[in-house]
Amino acid sequence: MKPQKKAYLYAFAAIACWSTIGSAFKISLRFLEPAELLLISSAVACLVLFIILLVQRKTALLCKLTLREVLLSAFLGLLNPFLYYSVLLKAYDLLQAQEAGTLNYIWPLVLVLLSIPMLRQKISFVSILAIVISFAGIILISGRGGFFTGTIHPDTTAHTLGVLLAVGSAFFWALYWIFNVKDQREAVSKLFLNFCFGLLYTFVLIVISGRVRLPGWQGVAGGVYIGLFEMGITFVLWLNALNYTSTTAKVSNLIYLSPFISLIIIHFTIGETIALSTVIGLLLIITGIGLQQYLKK
Repeated sequence: MKPQKKAYLYAFAAIACWSTIGSAFKISLRFLEPAELLLISSAVACLVLFIILLVQRKTALLCKLTLREVLLSAFLGLLNPFLYYSVLLKAYDLLQAQEAGTLNYIWPLVLVLLSIPMLRQKISFVSILAIVISFAGIILISGRGGFFTGTIHPDTTAHTLGVLLAVGSAFFWALYWIFNVKDQREAVSKLFLNFCFGLLYTFVLIVISGRVRLPGWQGVAGGVYIGLFEMGITFVLWLNALNYTSTTAKVSNLIYLSPFISLIIIHFTIGETIALSTVIGLLLIITGIGLQQYLKK
């Protein structure tokens, strides 16, 4: 099989996995608190990543870590998985899956905004236009279309908090992306260490909050699924896609299929009626991101 075909196979496999995660989050949160779900999924991710290191014979890298690298992983693990997933899972707990999942896709635009002060990058008029277009999509999804109909949803307070959390999770992911790019260590080993620290933070949070309990099998199953297909195996699939492709753009642009496939899966697994405002809002967000990517190219 030609390398580019392998790249597409790995990419579509990764996208298929990621497209199910919105539904998995929402279903699992019926049985677990966000912190409990993060604890189980992070533990599974650590196990999966360690097995991958064993198979790739890279465990020796863990023995060569400097104090600076360990402290860096402690910081990165605080951003992701701890803060990122803690905030995102709470957003899923408060919002419909279609809303939380779609709003989370604004992180490339957040990355542009953070790059201005952190990376000292200049912003062009086209970038501003891209941000405005995506921001219009955020408003449309946040208001569940009420901006145009004049209606206010009855659970306004919880909904507003969920929207802020979903958007906030994108900030944490963008911050993690900026600092992670500067970290030149081998990808799987540093991700494993990040998740180990994230697991530690989550465990401490649960102990401090006094919510230690034995979860039911449904919640455990959900946590295992998320640990495998959101945090563990899928990461390796995507890395293989990037390794086999002739140009990164050929597979990276495919990721924008994920939110649309996710909406279909959410409809049939959870039973949510996909709102027109969600679809239009998602199109606006993707248009803004696409415009920014075109400018970058």
